[in-house]
Parts: sequence; C-alpha cells; structure tokens
Amino acid sequence: MKLFAATRRLFRILLVVIRYRLDDIILDLPMPWWLRASSYLLPWRWLPRRNSELSRGARLRLALEGLGPIFIKFGQILSTRRDLLPLDIAEELAMLQDRVPPFDSAIATALIERQLGAPVGEVFARFDSKPLASASVAQVHAAKLRSGEEVVVKVVRPNLRPIISQDIAWLFLLAKTAERASNEARRLHLVEVVDDYAKTIYDELDLLREAANASQLKRNFQGSPLLYVPQVYWDLCRPQVLVMERIYGVPVTDMARLAEQRTDMKQLAERGVEIFFTQVFRDSFFHADMHPGNIFVSTHQPWNPQYIAVDFGIVGSLTPEDQDYLARNLMAFFRRDYRKVAQLHIDSGWVPAETKVNEFEAAIRTVCEPIFEKPLKNISFGQLLVRLFQVARRFNMEVQPQLVLLQKTLLNIEGLGRELYPELDLWATGQPYLERWMRERMSPKQLLKNAQAQVEQLPHLAGMTRELLERMSNPHAHNLPPPWRNERRHWPLRLVGAVLLGGGATLAASAESYSLVVSWPSWLMLAAGIYIVVRR
Repeated sequence: MKLFAATRRLFRILLVVIRYRLDDIILDLPMPWWLRASSYLLPWRWLPRRNSELSRGARLRLALEGLGPIFIKFGQILSTRRDLLPLDIAEELAMLQDRVPPFDSAIATALIERQLGAPVGEVFARFDSKPLASASVAQVHAAKLRSGEEVVVKVVRPNLRPIISQDIAWLFLLAKTAERASNEARRLHLVEVVDDYAKTIYDELDLLREAANASQLKRNFQGSPLLYVPQVYWDLCRPQVLVMERIYGVPVTDMARLAEQRTDMKQLAERGVEIFFTQVFRDSFFHADMHPGNIFVSTHQPWNPQYIAVDFGIVGSLTPEDQDYLARNLMAFFRRDYRKVAQLHIDSGWVPAETKVNEFEAAIRTVCEPIFEKPLKNISFGQLLVRLFQVARRFNMEVQPQLVLLQKTLLNIEGLGRELYPELDLWATGQPYLERWMRERMSPKQLLKNAQAQVEQLPHLAGMTRELLERMSNPHAHNLPPPWRNERRHWPLRLVGAVLLGGGATLAASAESYSLVVSWPSWLMLAAGIYIVVRR
C-alpha cells in the first residue's frame, strides 16, 4: 500500500512537472552533455507545446501551488535563500503566502474532540465551524471558552505526516540527483536546503512546541510596548491542537486602515527593527517566521503603535559566541573594516581555519564597496548579509542553520519596515542598540553575573576532579573483565575457525598456482577462519 501511494504521488508530481515544463528550468542548469542528451528520451519533450508567457519563476511557483501544502511550504522556505537562488525565482517564490484551501470542518471538529477527549460543546461555550484562517500545516477556528475568553483553536491537518514523509523522500531524491548531475545544483546545496526544510516542517507538526515557543516569547516581552504575544491556554493544548487568546488588530500590510487610524508609521517601522535586535541579542530567541501574514498592529494606541505576533512554529536562537561574532561583524562592516570581518569569520569557525585572510578580505571588499557607495539609509541590511554569505560560501563556509533563520527574519523585518516607512534607516535604528549591547556585555554587572555562573559550577568541577584523581590512583578499578573470561562458551565456533584456517592453509600449500582465480576456495577458507578466530 505504501509503495502504491508513493508511486501515485510520484505520478502526480510528474504530471505537474510536465504541465509547467519544469524540465526546461532544470535543463538550463550546467550539466554533463550525456545527461542533456538523455533528456530527448523523455516522451513529452517530443510533443508540441503551447507558447507560455509565464516566466520560469512563475511556472515554478504555480507548480508548487499545484503540488499541495507541503510543496507550498517548501517554496516559502526556499524563497528566503536569496543567497542561493536567482533573483527572479526568489521574487516569485516570495509570493507564496498561505493560499491553501481549508479542509472539511467536520473533520477538523472530530480531530479537536479526539485530542481534547470531549465534545467541543462541552469544552467551549461557542465554536465556529467555519475556519477563521487556513495555512499549509494547520487551520484556525474561532471559539469562546466557558469562562468567557475569546480564543482561537489551531488544529493540524489530518493525515499530514505520511504525505510529508513521501514528499520529503522525493524531494531528497530530486535534490541528490540534481547535485550529482550539475555543479550549479551542488552550489545551491539543494540537499541541505531539503534537510533544513524537513526539520522545520516536522517541528511545526507539534503544536505543543509552538505553545512553548509562544509562552517563552510572551515572557520575554511581558509588559513591553513593542510586542504583544497572545496567551496560551495550556490545559487545552495537545500535540495537534493549540488554544490561544484571540487577538484583534490590523494586518500590518493593510496600509489604508493603518493610515485611517493615524498610526505613527515611522515609529512602527523603527519598533520592528528594535524588536528584531532585542530578540536576537538580548534574548537569543527570535520569531523566525515573521512574514506579513503573522504580524498585526494593535488598535489601542496608534500614536504609540504596538505589534502583535502569531504563529510561533519556527523560532531561532544563537549561542553567546554567535551573538558576539555577529554583532562585531556588523559593526566592522559599517566601519568598512573588511580585514576584521574576514578574521572574525575564521575565528568563529564559519569558514575553515586555513583560509587566507588576505584573499578573504579582498573578496569581501570587492562585493561590499559598491554597496557602501549608496547613502547609508538606502543600504539593504538583509541584502548585505546575503552577499556576505555568498562570498563566504566561495571559501567553503559551512551552512549555519541558525544564521539562515536569522537572515530570513532580517529580510522579512527589513522589507516590512521599508514598506511601512520607505525612509527607514535600518542602521541608524540598530547601531545604538548594538553598541549598547556590546557595552553591557563588558559591564561590571555582566562580569559579576558571569563570575557567579562560574562559581555555581565549582561543586560540579570539584566532583569531576575527585573522580579523575581516583581513576589516576587506581586506573584499573573500573576496567571490564578481560573478554576471554566470558568467552568459554564460544569455543565451538573458534574450533570451526581453526579448522577453516588449517584447511585453507593446506589447500593453498597444495595448489599449483597462487592465482586468486584458481585458488579462491583456499583464500576464502583462510579469510573466514581468521575472522572467526580473532573477532570479539
């Protein structure tokens, strides 16, 4: 049954590939002549085709939409890898927002009741069967608790995991095939992209993980005028059901309503940047799926605007070392200290230690100098990061998943900020925060906090030291007994091995030729006998 389902899915994928002629996009990549010649064996390439006015990016986007939710989600994530994709394809894939039709409300209700273990009429005072919103992984219904709070109920689409497993298996196969056939495909690191996607999509299937992310983010911004995070009702949360406070706000892309309520657009754009830097550097915990569909603006104080965030399935974090190196990289970039940027990349391990600093510095300068010819407010922070990763990749920079999520988030924030307020100077907004954060890291208060953390480790270190000294004073105390003490019952097998050794040696000695072709039985007996005798 699984084989039949996988074959049927492959046939469906093939029909979409033929319909949108995705094979033309693949054949445009550099590949060996024999592989290009073999494309003429594909039967549909001999059929007459209709002229299409669609660009290659539009054809790819429509194909992903036609293949369903999993491929749509993959296209959304792929669109963030602007360091890997041609610009025209990246722009088209960025248009892939949540265009997934909802599934049957009766099925959604049954899933919720099965997860909660009670009818929705008993759990909720009101439950709207018509979905409030629908996405690639889940859909949302409005409801009201018996205690009076308005909530939303998020439920994962049914039977999604088997479909995901099949689709990801085919995506891996296509990516591996492309990388074997084309240098350009290898440069795009398609297998790594699919692997990142698989981890992300499986994480999104667990709504308890999303609930935990939301709770952490709410705790980080408790009482903040910058960002509001809805409350999670943990008693009603399950792996496939999430119940959260219902929020009321203006979609951040609804410029007409924002203007109607006289929102301070400059302050709104700047606060978006401040939220990003606060999440990344203060908390090391950032919302990594901040596309416009997940962001709203509060209607309470338009002159003092506050963001509202939803959908916390994807979050990112940085280690203290990554935070430090990233902040110092950004500061060095805008001071045009390219040698320091190169050295920081090597020190952080983002590029190999044997990289020549001078060559790396020259490559970074070549890419970045034209960018800095523009006024500072017109410099795209996100595109600068993209270009940096492109240069570093030429020097065998390893893929850093946390930096990919960071880049994606920064591109979303910057694009949104420029849309809200075109004159937004991202660097002028972020530089004071970066400088303040770097000063605080070296402040006496922070040094004292670090010292306290080290003191707390002393009992553990003392225990480790004592255990090490005991081992040094009696090095054989914890050794396992010699293997031969427990191997008496294996003597019949060892005897068989000895017989094979003797027989093989006898055959080899009596053979007229030591050619492997002629005397292979003796060599086989010798090999088998040696393996049986010496193996543990």
